Amino acid sequence: MFKRVLVVFALVLLQTALLFGQILEPIKWSSRVEQSKPGEATLIVSAKIDPTWHLYSQFIGDGGPIKTTFTFQPDKNYTRVGVVTESEVVDTYDKVFEMPMKYFENKAEFRQKIKLNTEASFKVKVSVEYMMCDDTHCLAPTEQGFTFDIKGTAPAVAETVDSVPEPVAAAPVDTPVTAVVSSTDQQLVDNGSPIVELEEGCGELEGEQHVSSIWGIFIGGIIGGLLALLTPCVFPMIPMTVSFFTKRSGTRRKGMINAIIYALSIIVIYVGLGFLVTVTLGSDALNEMASNSFFNLAFFFIFIVFAASFFGAFEIVLPSWLVNKADSASDKGGLIGIFFMAFTLSLVSFSCTGPIIGTLLVEAAHGRSYLGPLAGMTGFSLALALPFALFAAFPSWLSSLPKSGGWLNSVKVTLGFLELALALKFLSNVDLAYHWGFLKRELFIALWVVIFGLMGMYLLGKLKFSHDSDVKHISVPRLMFAIITFTFTLYLVPGIWGAPLKMISGFPPPEFYKEWVDPKASDCPHDLTCFKDYEEGMRYAKQQGKPVMLDFTGWSCVNCRKMEDNVWSDPKVLKRLSEDYVIISLYVDDKKLLPASEQYTASTGKEIKTTGNKWSDMQRTQYNTNSQPYYVLLDNNGKILAHPRGYTPDVATYVKFLDEGVCRNEKRLANK
Repeated sequence: MFKRVLVVFALVLLQTALLFGQILEPIKWSSRVEQSKPGEATLIVSAKIDPTWHLYSQFIGDGGPIKTTFTFQPDKNYTRVGVVTESEVVDTYDKVFEMPMKYFENKAEFRQKIKLNTEASFKVKVSVEYMMCDDTHCLAPTEQGFTFDIKGTAPAVAETVDSVPEPVAAAPVDTPVTAVVSSTDQQLVDNGSPIVELEEGCGELEGEQHVSSIWGIFIGGIIGGLLALLTPCVFPMIPMTVSFFTKRSGTRRKGMINAIIYALSIIVIYVGLGFLVTVTLGSDALNEMASNSFFNLAFFFIFIVFAASFFGAFEIVLPSWLVNKADSASDKGGLIGIFFMAFTLSLVSFSCTGPIIGTLLVEAAHGRSYLGPLAGMTGFSLALALPFALFAAFPSWLSSLPKSGGWLNSVKVTLGFLELALALKFLSNVDLAYHWGFLKRELFIALWVVIFGLMGMYLLGKLKFSHDSDVKHISVPRLMFAIITFTFTLYLVPGIWGAPLKMISGFPPPEFYKEWVDPKASDCPHDLTCFKDYEEGMRYAKQQGKPVMLDFTGWSCVNCRKMEDNVWSDPKVLKRLSEDYVIISLYVDDKKLLPASEQYTASTGKEIKTTGNKWSDMQRTQYNTNSQPYYVLLDNNGKILAHPRGYTPDVATYVKFLDEGVCRNEKRLANK
């Protein structure tokens, strides 16, 4: 059993070669209902599977991959007859998992017969949990929901539920319009976004790759690991551990090998943590955490606790029995003993590394990718483990290390100030989503000015905590950090009175969300005219005869604010947005409740109760993606004008994207 778990873990680790590529979705689901006899119905779920990928059967043993499992929402209107049957499978012995295996290739079909207990029409809600692997790696377990419409007394029907809506005719100005992709034109790229066959001659661009956020999380992990090295829980362990291996091993070569194994063990432990978060939560849960107000509020309190811990109010420690057991296991010889030495380091240093790891995992959740935690922990563990291997290879370097002392505690306190500043970001997300209005842009920036001002005073020795040692003189590195901190603080000050502050774009609330607002000003970025409702925006576009830019965004979306602050603000972009397009900004995390008459249940089974739910469901069902920002150019009949794009920080590329939509819209108007 343990070996099989290690095999699954190893397969997922192979994904590190693909960590920075786009999200894989190698399966397309569809569903339909067959009603050939009165009082009976058959629910059918079909799967189209990409080449080389496997979907596992319902009927495989434990200890291997996750089996396909169907869950039916209880309903008195029907009774299941038998179990879910499945189409033909590949039945073989899997050498990787060392067990008999059944899986589907290319396609799969599942059927469940039900007996109808009523003559009225009703809906059946079903969800399926599944896992997919190919020859090199596995994806995290995923859940897919289906809703079947059962007609109580209708004649035999066969209805297909498609993931993309059928085309609709052009609607009059006062009629709601639905954005559509023609079923004859639609194709799918790897990330699931709709791409259509478009008129030539408009400088069509290739679809972008979603790699920047993963790289950012990976680099953030490296920075976090380097900071963890400089804490009093970890730094003193470097010379002690390297010296221990060098003396215990007898020869330099063996000592170096043992230290390298020790470093690799650290990587396995922390990457394993990222893998655990990935498998436990999955991409949808991470995306939900990133935009969920409850989680953002929880993160705010957690970061306040982290800051208090770094300030010395208390220490976050793990249970002593866990540390003692790991320490006892480290006394064993061989690879197991070395691994548990690394595990003991991870436990003992938790009071310093825990808040940093927690910060990384939270930011990974805001990366909205199931690869985020894996990328963050890979970067963190590499930075944390590398010194142990390097100093084992070159022991003479140990003499160049600075001695432990009060400066290590100063690093902890400085991290506390950073945690406090980050905590405000999560509180701001909640304030924006619920429109509470108590943490607007000016107050947010003012609080940052106070926090970083105090941090600068601390670095100069003008502010002390009870556990700090006396600062008799200021070292050159400490002075340089103080200068940088005070410079950053002065940079923030004009932001209180409206300066753009592009250096920190994405962290404060949007520039239009402020206390001192001109009554005539727009509630959109850069005073642009934009709509927060899809139907209203489409009606206005028809009246003006302009194309539309759908802006799928979020109050908690950092990259959305970066696009608005750094790209939309460019004169070339701003001119096109203001003159050529009608902007419809749809906030997928807005918590404003929909009227009861507009609430509904999505095809995934999720209850759509808020404005944000509505726009999120629209983005997922019509464009097969749930990441923001996401920009879709449409004519005012709802037809796509260009390949939709996500985060595009390059101004020239974004200008070409907007020009492509205008060009194609003009061609369509000329051909009418």
